Amino acid sequence: MSYLVAAILTGSLVYCVLVVVAVGRYREVRPPAVSPAVPISILKPLAGLDQGLEANLRSFFEQKYAGDFEILFALRTDADPAAPLVEALRAEYPDVPSRLIITGEPPYPNAKVYSLHRMLCEARHDLLVMSDSDTRVDPRLLATVAAEFSDEYVGLATCPYRAIGGPSLWSRLEAAGMDTEFWAGALVARMLEGMKFAVGPTIVARREVLASIGGLDVLKDYLAEDFVMGQRAAEAGAGVILSSYVIEHRIGSVEWRENFAHRVRWARSTRRSRPAGYVGQLFTNPLPIALVLVALEPAWWPWLAGTLLARAAAARATARQALGAPVDWLLLPAQDLLSFFFWIAGFFGNTIHWRGRTYRLLSDGRFELVGK
Repeated sequence: MSYLVAAILTGSLVYCVLVVVAVGRYREVRPPAVSPAVPISILKPLAGLDQGLEANLRSFFEQKYAGDFEILFALRTDADPAAPLVEALRAEYPDVPSRLIITGEPPYPNAKVYSLHRMLCEARHDLLVMSDSDTRVDPRLLATVAAEFSDEYVGLATCPYRAIGGPSLWSRLEAAGMDTEFWAGALVARMLEGMKFAVGPTIVARREVLASIGGLDVLKDYLAEDFVMGQRAAEAGAGVILSSYVIEHRIGSVEWRENFAHRVRWARSTRRSRPAGYVGQLFTNPLPIALVLVALEPAWWPWLAGTLLARAAAARATARQALGAPVDWLLLPAQDLLSFFFWIAGFFGNTIHWRGRTYRLLSDGRFELVGK
């Protein structure tokens, strides 16, 4: 058993080296210096008042972009508390074309996809920025992605993000995991396989690419609609890239129950979306494996010391060099242990709770409503 665990840990240490190399490869990406002034439609699905929502939305109105752009918002009902905020911002920025679309109750299991579908039908332009309500950007976003899409090969792009946690401990732990673990895995996958996927919360795509995969309707039954969107775009022959522009993902602040439910939902969804890759995540958690090894063989403690150094190098490369995010070194060990726990939990159960409703996850990544 000790030698088996040591073999797994060796694989994890090799993975840490791959992370550092993958970060270096990503940092070589630079958009063209000249940005074409192509018109852009920004699609913003909303539901309620997220923490910092006003600042998040304002950052999209304040884009410094030479071309035309518009912002579309979608809410289920005009009684949503976000509606007055949207109207106030629209009045404050009259020179930015914007519209608020009231969708009604979504007929799709994935309500976000329905909102995007409704906005897509109303959007005037063919280059689309689909961005969640909890994202914040600086004025360079549109100019950067327009430059990247000047390459006709590019059909869809994921904007990486640095997670900004709220004041709660659980929010800060999750942010540490996103910045040092989740994006490490995504960068390694990009290096080894190319971009055959996309991840939210901001995706840029050509309208024709969405049409080539059957439109947004084909995503309505998937919880991880962003991953499937990128996967199907790649299968359709579109160029899928990881953008050089890093957004801020403001994940807010919640207590442990809500945070744990969110992370279990994420783990179960990931397992359904890419089952083989999910099993392979065992190698992305070197610290828990090293602790198991030392528990089995205390004399092998140098393995733990080496693991800490390798994990620190991979975390620093991903967070600081790729995302421009700080590393909370005090929280990182606890986050690694929590991440291992949620990875194990993801193998069990097939139901999730999302926005007050209960869904059943199906084996192919789709989900269906089973109750409220």
